[in-house]
Amino acid sequence: MALAKSQKSLKKWTKQKWRTPSGKKSSKTGEVYAPAATIRKLKSTAKGKSKLAAANKKKRAATAKGKQFASHGLHKGRTRA
Repeated sequence: MALAKSQKSLKKWTKQKWRTPSGKKSSKTGEVYAPAATIRKLKSTAKGKSKLAAANKKKRAATAKGKQFASHGLHKGRTRA
């Protein structure tokens, strides 16, 4: 039986290695979680590093306000298929 499009997406999403930029727990550092490949790509350029720093700043601010989720914009504009 073939998987539905949403099931394929979820399967792909779960196979990705998600982590924080430092590799430590987000609860300790306040950093965003993202796929390891995305973090590696962002860390390779100055623009990417500043984007990652801005996302972490937004995440820490949301966490300080007691929010579980933060709209940090790191994944904005990305297709999720």
